[in-house]
Order: sequence, then C-alpha cells, then structure tokens
Amino acid sequence: MRNLGSKNSIPFEFVCLCLFLAIFSLSSTAFAGGGQLMLNPSTINFSAVSVGTSQTQAVTVTNPGGSKMTVTQATVSGTGFTLSGPNYPVTLSGGQSATCYVTFNPQSTSSVSGNLSVWYSTQSNGKGHGGQISTTSTVTLPVSGTGVGTGLLTTNPTSLIFGNIQMGNSQTLTETLTNSGAASLTISAVSTTSSFVVSGLSLPIKLSASQSVSFSVIFSPTSSGTVAGSMTITSNASNPTVNVPLSGTGVSQGTLGANPTSLSFGGVTVGNNKSLSETVTNTGGSSVTISQVSASGTGFSLSGITAPLTLTAGQSATFTVTFTAASATGASGNVSIISNASNATLNIPLSGTGVSQGSLGSNPTSLSFGSVAVGNNNSLSETVTNTGGSSVTISQTSISGSGFSISGITTPVTLTAGQSATFTVTFTPASATGASGSVSIISNASNTALSIPLSGTGVAPGQLAASPASVNFASVPVGSTVSLVQTLTNSGGSALTISQITPSGAGFGMSGIVLPLSLAAGQSTTFSATFAPQSGGSFAGNLTITSTGSNSPLSVPLSGTGSLPGQLTITPVSLNFGSVMVGTTQSQTGVLSAGSSAITVSSVGVSGSQFSVGGISLPVTIAAGSSVSFQVAFAPQTAGAASSNVTFVSNAANSPTVQSLSGTATAPQHSVTLSWNTSTSSDVAGYNIYRGTVSGGPYTRINSTLNTAPYYSDSTVQAGQTYYFVTTAVDSSGLESSYSNQAQAVVPSP
Repeated sequence: MRNLGSKNSIPFEFVCLCLFLAIFSLSSTAFAGGGQLMLNPSTINFSAVSVGTSQTQAVTVTNPGGSKMTVTQATVSGTGFTLSGPNYPVTLSGGQSATCYVTFNPQSTSSVSGNLSVWYSTQSNGKGHGGQISTTSTVTLPVSGTGVGTGLLTTNPTSLIFGNIQMGNSQTLTETLTNSGAASLTISAVSTTSSFVVSGLSLPIKLSASQSVSFSVIFSPTSSGTVAGSMTITSNASNPTVNVPLSGTGVSQGTLGANPTSLSFGGVTVGNNKSLSETVTNTGGSSVTISQVSASGTGFSLSGITAPLTLTAGQSATFTVTFTAASATGASGNVSIISNASNATLNIPLSGTGVSQGSLGSNPTSLSFGSVAVGNNNSLSETVTNTGGSSVTISQTSISGSGFSISGITTPVTLTAGQSATFTVTFTPASATGASGSVSIISNASNTALSIPLSGTGVAPGQLAASPASVNFASVPVGSTVSLVQTLTNSGGSALTISQITPSGAGFGMSGIVLPLSLAAGQSTTFSATFAPQSGGSFAGNLTITSTGSNSPLSVPLSGTGSLPGQLTITPVSLNFGSVMVGTTQSQTGVLSAGSSAITVSSVGVSGSQFSVGGISLPVTIAAGSSVSFQVAFAPQTAGAASSNVTFVSNAANSPTVQSLSGTATAPQHSVTLSWNTSTSSDVAGYNIYRGTVSGGPYTRINSTLNTAPYYSDSTVQAGQTYYFVTTAVDSSGLESSYSNQAQAVVPSP
C-alpha cells in the first residue's frame, strides 16, 4: 500500500532498486577477515621435455585467511598441457590446502605457453542488510614448456681397426658413445661378432644430453687372416640401432728369410778382399727381434748390423759380409742369425777362393792385315784377356810400325779374372811396300809387358773398267722401256767400293744393283741401264759411277731415240641404242684397232651412270695391225633421252680416244583393271568410277561417260604410285548412289 502523503516515506520501487545495487557492489569485493587464494609455485616451467614423453608438476592451492573458501573450478590452457587433481568444488578452511597436477606432453619440438586458472568463492554476512553475500574470484598462474627431440647416439671412432695381431695375443681399443641429442637416452644392449669382445660397460646405462661413456673392445685372433665384424648398440635413441664396423688381421709368428740364401765371393787375389751385401727379411706376420749376428770361417767378417734389432712384418735389414783371402785356397763359413722368429737360428753359407795374381793373354797372338790399297785402310780386332786368378790393371798401350794405329781402348783399364778387353788396330799404308810393327801392353800382371806382332802390305789402288764403254739403246717407242746389261770390273791391284751410280739425260735410268758394293781386285758386277723415252727424238746422257777406285768418277755415255706411237682407232665412233625400256639392259660391241705400231690401252672411263663398258681387261697391248673388242651396255633407270662418252687412255698419239653413246629410255605402260558386283536395282543405267591418292578420299571421277559394264581399265596410272578406287551406281533418272567399298592398287616402279 502506498502512502504518498508522508515526505519521509520512500516509494517501493525505489527501495527495491537500491537493494539490488548494494548486492551487486558487494559481489566484487572480499569481505573483511577474508583473503585471496594462493598458488604455489607462482609459475610452472617445463624446460625440456622429449616429444612423445610427458612430465608432471604439482601445484598447491592454499586458503591463507580465516574464512572458508570454495574452489569451484580449475582449468589449464596451452597445447600439450593437461590438469588433474581433486573433484570440484573443494572447500578450504583458513590455512587449509589442496593439490592439483599440471602435465606437459609436447606434440612437437617447440615452446608452448598457457595459464592455470582457479575459480573460488567466499561467503560473508551483509552489513545492515541481513543475509549472506557470495564473492567469486579467479587466480591465474603462467604455464610454459618446451618440447625437445629425443636422444641421438653417436660413436667415436665410427669404426675400430685393430691392424695385425699375432695369433694368441690380443689388442684393446677404446670406443666412446655420446648422446648428441637433446634428451636423455638409455643404452640397453651392446653385442659383437667374430673374435671381438666388449669390456668395461655395465648395462643398462642412461646418458643425458651431451653425456658420453667410454669402454673397451678387445680383438683376440684365433686364426691367420683378416677378420671383419661389427658391434651393435641398442638404445631408445632416435637411432635405436648403431653399428660400429670392426676389423683386424690375425697374423702368424715372424719368420726370417735371407736374400741371397748364400754368399759366394768367387776368386779373390791373395792379400785383397771383396764385400757382398746380404739382406734378411721378416717374411712372417709379426715382429721379430734379432738378438745375435755372427760370422764364422777363415777370412770372413761382417759389418753394418748391430743386435738387438727388431724387424716388423715385411721389414728388411741389409748388412755387408767381407772375404779377405789369406792364401790361394778355398774357404767356407757361415753367418748365424739368432732371433725369436719361428726359425730361431738362420744360417747363411759363405764361400770364397783365394787366387794368385792375374796374367794377360792376346787373341789373336798376332795381326796380319794382308794387302791394303795405298791410301785406304784395313782394321782388325784384337782381344786381351786376364787368364790369371786376380784382377789386372792395364796402365799403358802403344803401337809401333809404319802405317799402324790403335783405337777403342783407354788406359788405365782393369780386367777381373777371366775378363777381356777388345780394341782395334788399323793399317793405312803410305806406299806399295811391306810393313811390320807391334802393340805393346804394360800392366801389373805377372807378364808386365805383352807384345802383339803386326804385319801388312801396301798395294796399288783399285780401278774401275766399264763394259761396254758406252751404251746405245737405238730406237725405243715412246712409253716403252728397254734394259741393257752393263758390267763393271775392278782392274786394279786392291779392292774398291762402288758407293753411287747416277744416271743423267731424259729417259735414262739404272736398276739391279745394291750399293755400296765392294769389288776385290779382278772382281766384276753387272746391272741394267734403262731407256724409257717420254717423247720422240734423239737423247744422250751418262752413267756417273763413284767409287774408291783411282779413276773415280767413271762416266759411261748413253744414247737412244724415242719413236712416237701409232694411232688408236675405235669402230664404230658412235653407238645408238635406240629405244630401251626402263629396267632392261641392251648391249653393243665396239672394236679397238692399232695402226703401224703397238699400242697399250691403260684405262677406260664412261660418263653417266646408265652406260657401262665390259668385255676388256686393262691394261692391254694391241699389236701393230691387230684389234680387240669390248662391250657397251645401256641400262636406263629413268625415261628420256640419254647420251654419254667412252674414253680410252693409251700411249697412242691420239690418246684419249673417244666413242659417243646415245639412246632413249621408254617407261613401261601400267594399267589397273577394276570389276565389281552389279547393283540389285533393276533401274541401273550405269556406273561412275572415282580415284584418289589418299585413303578415304577425296576422289576424282575418271570415266568421261557413264560406264554400263561392271568393270573398267584405268591406263592413266603412274609407275610407283598407290591409288584408291570407289564406284557409284546411277539410275535412269540420273540419281547416283553413295560410294562403294574402297579398293587399293599399288602400281610397280618403273
């Protein structure tokens, strides 16, 4: 009921509105004695979590005040974050706490952020208004995390090579495994193959990011040869299986070998010595240590090697053994090598012989040069040999006697036992008289001066005589060659050498002799002088003969006449083949005749590809007054007139000689015969025939008037073409049917 007469009264509607506003204001303000809900920790950070795994952190929710608080809801935002904990609502008295859990399960290798939001409410009494007032608030906690990759297992080294290990021994190498990924990994198994064993690794083992672990791999070969194996490491890394190649070679015990297997010093002059090189090699698979080296036997000693000495597999050591001869007798001994090789004692036999002083001998014991032309020389070979048991040194050589000289030996020269030296002695007589002398050889041999007697006789020089003294070839046809025998005789008192024969003059030559040529006194040789005139007329020349004779050069005059050849006649001078069908061949005969002189036909040529010549083998010589026949063939390939020339080349005066050719090629005539079934219509007046050059048309009518019969012959076709034919039927009113089936015709070529 409203009382509008009192000024202290408030309208009902206004009172209700004021009350609503008061309640609204109180819902956003904490009551006295209350507080804000606290979260611990204040932030959550998942620093590095491997993709595919999860990590959880606890969050404590505490009521720090004296009034009750009710947690009504909690949520978490951000990809990969989830929330678990108590069932809401949860009421907390003053000082009381509750725990919830945030889990991060990253889906990719990236950083993610979000928020944990907790809603809670408090209850308090309203001042002056009566009843309870509820206040709702929210507390937010930042959440972040980073997804990282899984662990990555790497090895160092990536392979283990143990090298050569003697059987029965072992070799240990270190291997290191490192987690090169961004997350921890666990190694669960390590296995090896063949003769390899792992030591120093306790499994399973966990490696954090960048963490490493080292262990040993042992190779213990049980047989000789290369062993290839592997080590397999199994883990939960992104590369769950890692293989490390393993290799090593089992080798046998070292063995010593000698090269050469024995030393023979041969003969050594008493009081002198000789040294030889010896090499020992470890031919086994492992190292060998030489502990002692010694030489036995009279006159033998060694140098260049000191024990102990270690040789690896394949390694060698070289030293020197010396033999000093004390007497002219044989000696033997031994080099003994003691080591830890499979052949613990290696013996190298030694032998040598002490020999007496060397002695020189000559072969031949004298040199006789016989007869030598004055101004010429003759050389003979001489050999001196050390026939003694020790080396000889020649300190001087000299020669005596008129016309004698020595070459090919330079002093000093040393000859070992049995060794020889060869040199040359030359006799150059200055006059036609006898001469004598000697070669004197001075050395430290037992015969210190060796003398070799020399003798020779100077004789008059050689002289050439020609028979005939001049050569006349008379008449020779131009293009022909005539040979005449020429004899040369040494009419002097000593040998001579013919070095060169030079012909001069047009058409003259020589053959049948190989130079240089030596002729003894009174000896002869023959050869051919030739004349091959290239033109008509008289010719003159010479043979100039160069030799070591006293009358060098010798000239032999040459003369001859070139006679011109006769005429070559062709019968007939022209050939006409008339009409010849393309693709066929027609032949005609021609005749070549010589006049008063023989004629040689050397070649024939034909112009044009449709004519050819046969029936004659060239070159051919036609005797004077004689003839030979030949065949000319015309084989046209294309229609039309054709012409050509046959050209004969000869030594005739009228060469080349030409015969003209002509003929006409005619193309073969082709036609296509067509036939077809008659129309079933009774009103057919005739048929039209159509032709095209492309399958399916277009077609062109080829009959000028209507064809009444069911067949037709087309004689206008061309050789080598393909045609396509169709027909139509025409009735009495002129109405024409559609095309018949197509027929194909291929015209041959030509």
